[in-house]
Amino acid sequence: MLGFIVKRTGAALATLVAASVLIFMFIHLIPGEPAAVMLGDAATPEQVAALRTRLGLDEPLIIQYFYWAGNALQGDLGRSIFFDEPVTTVIADGAETSILLASITMIWVVLIGVPVGVIAAMRRGSWLDQGLSGLAMLLASIPTFWVGLYLILVFAAQLGWLPSSGYPSIFDEGGLANLRYLILPSLALATPNAALILRLTRASMLDVSKEDYVRTARAKGISPRQVTVRHILRNALLVVVSAFGFTFAALISEAVVTETVFALPGIGRTVVQSILRRDYPVIQGVILVIVCLYLVLNLLVDISYRFLDPRVELE
Repeated sequence: MLGFIVKRTGAALATLVAASVLIFMFIHLIPGEPAAVMLGDAATPEQVAALRTRLGLDEPLIIQYFYWAGNALQGDLGRSIFFDEPVTTVIADGAETSILLASITMIWVVLIGVPVGVIAAMRRGSWLDQGLSGLAMLLASIPTFWVGLYLILVFAAQLGWLPSSGYPSIFDEGGLANLRYLILPSLALATPNAALILRLTRASMLDVSKEDYVRTARAKGISPRQVTVRHILRNALLVVVSAFGFTFAALISEAVVTETVFALPGIGRTVVQSILRRDYPVIQGVILVIVCLYLVLNLLVDISYRFLDPRVELE
């Protein structure tokens, strides 16, 4: 197990280095001049050139990359051009909203996707299975912003049960009660993801149910419930857990549209605003953090395989 962890960690670090190079280079291909954006249309070429020098933007890209990567290794992702404060501070300001939104969304995904997927698999070929599978395909194809707008219309505007926008921190007045601001956006974000998990759970359970050990368990007279839970679902979860890891990391980046619709002060909106302002350090920092999150979750998912099924060979 230790050797596997060391090997996968090394591969993750190599991937991180390659990703950091791509992130840095592609970000600098974005049209526009950050110094000119900061100074406005009235700025003279001399003023723009002076600001470029002060920000280090006149150095060769390779020099800028090594300077940025070296500081990143020390936890310094640079300083925001627009906000004039550390990028880590800018990210931290939106991290609470995005992490809580992704976490609540994952709760909805698990509570809806897995049980409904199990029911569909157990009722294979029935009208219930066909109805749930068709509904899942429909929900997976609906844009998140459309779902969000209708949730606002029904539950906020018409019924007045939940707030339609904004999010005061749980550390502010109201405490945990402020989580109600994230119910509608998390449902909007969970809709397509829960549908995909439903389909994945159903397909994985149907594949596992064809295995010899499942037929043997049934032949031995084990109750259908025990066969489903102990033999089919447990082994089917290997594929589903892998999807959970990637889904959670993806929710951080997928939340851009949802955070815009619900006016949430999260990382997604910060990235969009930073792109418009050509705030390179913030864009690079956020994407690098998301890449790190993907790699860590991927490593944890791989390790979890061993605990879910000891037969899995870790190479």
